[in-house]
Amino acid sequence: MKKGQIYEGMVERVDFPNKGLVRCEEHSALVKNTVPGQKVRFQVNKIRKGKCEGRLLEVLEPSPLEIKPECPHFTACGGCTYQNLPYEEQLRLKGSQLKALLDSVVLEPYEFEGVKESPCRGAYRNKMEFSFGDEEKDGPLALGMHRRGSFYDIVTVDECRIVDEDYRKILSCVLDYFKGEGLPFYHKLRHTGYLRHLLVRKGVRTGELLVALVTSSQMEAPDGPWVERLLELKLEGTIVGILHVFNDSLADVVQSDRTEILYGRDYFYEELLGLRFRISPFSFFQTNSLGAEVLYETARSYIGDTKDKVIFDLYSGTGTIAQMLAPVAERVVGVEIVEEAVEAAKVNARLNGLANCSFIAGDVLKVVDELEEKPDLIVLDPPRDGVHPKALQRIIDFGVERIVYISCKPTSLVRDLELLQGRGYRVEKAVGVDLFPFTVHTECVVWIQRKHI
Repeated sequence: MKKGQIYEGMVERVDFPNKGLVRCEEHSALVKNTVPGQKVRFQVNKIRKGKCEGRLLEVLEPSPLEIKPECPHFTACGGCTYQNLPYEEQLRLKGSQLKALLDSVVLEPYEFEGVKESPCRGAYRNKMEFSFGDEEKDGPLALGMHRRGSFYDIVTVDECRIVDEDYRKILSCVLDYFKGEGLPFYHKLRHTGYLRHLLVRKGVRTGELLVALVTSSQMEAPDGPWVERLLELKLEGTIVGILHVFNDSLADVVQSDRTEILYGRDYFYEELLGLRFRISPFSFFQTNSLGAEVLYETARSYIGDTKDKVIFDLYSGTGTIAQMLAPVAERVVGVEIVEEAVEAAKVNARLNGLANCSFIAGDVLKVVDELEEKPDLIVLDPPRDGVHPKALQRIIDFGVERIVYISCKPTSLVRDLELLQGRGYRVEKAVGVDLFPFTVHTECVVWIQRKHI
């Protein structure tokens, strides 16, 4: 195969994440955004260490597995990958990908429980970050998701299926207003313009909505009518806060240099497994509330007996897992590097009347050396890059009998499992939990046990 040439072939399988193996006679290439059984045309755009990668040009023949996507934005929008597969096939695909990754590193027999489904398949997200831009150069203002494969083009997703009707109404209201005002979007290459993002968060259990308009500070703040229009919308939920967030970062990220409250408050409440959580605009919280309940119940079952046990919840975020375990443990200690998340965890612990869990702000790599207590059990829920190797060595040195590892990126997980197995631990059981239907992502929970020789 040669770079730039066009080929046709059949998709044999799809490896994590979203890498379709396409066979072309005696050759093969990895092509994204494909599903098993398709015949595709692609162009080779990268050859590295003898492996070819291609860009999908056209699906010549659909897979026997395919269905008609419900979402009209699918193929244009980059938010979803598997809208064209039945949900059961999505679970099978994710399960086979996850098991293949685990099997590549796990040294001894273990139990794999497949992938647990999300309690809600559509309208499952409780948070969306919509971007302002245009669908084509110098086109009308758009508000939505990045076009698949594009850093600049935005697709207005006013019929998105992974959020409920309230999100769609809010998106349309905000877009219509600012189209009328003629305000420019922030151009990511030139770093000029005004409108950047629209952040919408909603409590699935409470129905509370938080709306934040994110702009640069290059122009005057918009007048109040857009706020009034939002409050006049007929929604299933209730808007409890509208914010104006100023962000002059050169990076295309949603963050706050300064935040003004235009209406209500700067937080909302959500409830999980009988506990109540106060969530601020930028604090981490699983984006599928009902799926998170499945995830945490699974983790709790893997942890086993916690009576009279001291548990370390490392990379604790806003303390969700720690508070799930606190009622059935002697004591829980959470460690998290993001100070805002730690403060939120403390607030939520007080809100739920939990006096036996504490939270420390700091890097796990440094904090574990300063902890005087010795844990009986450890829960790891690291960010996408996994656990720093030096931090993992120190965690292993605690010598606990059981570790439960919750991973949002299986490739980082399997790297860390290699080190854990080399230091006297074995994998007992693993399961995926589908918190992100229609996408390539899945959570994974692993029970890791200390070996006694």
